[in-house]
Amino acid sequence: MIDGISGVGPSNVQRLQQDKTLKKAPDFAEILKEAFDKVNQVQKNAEQMASDFALGKISNIHEVIIEAEKATIALRLTTEVRNRIVEAYREIMRMQL
Repeated sequence: MIDGISGVGPSNVQRLQQDKTLKKAPDFAEILKEAFDKVNQVQKNAEQMASDFALGKISNIHEVIIEAEKATIALRLTTEVRNRIVEAYREIMRMQL
């Protein structure tokens, strides 16, 4: 019955399955690394703006405070994600097989 449908034979199904495995999804470690890099960049940006404000390059304190708050929130989020990952790891380790 499947052979009667044009283009969908057993060999084509196997080829499609192989194509799916060739398209590699991003690794969990890569996703975390990218997220940490973004948080690091936000932190550096906030530090640079604070430094620029201290040197008189920026006159608007509101922008500096907003960037500092963004950095604080990003760091809190990162810490909470790390805590959740560690807790999930501990829970998996406590599981009995």
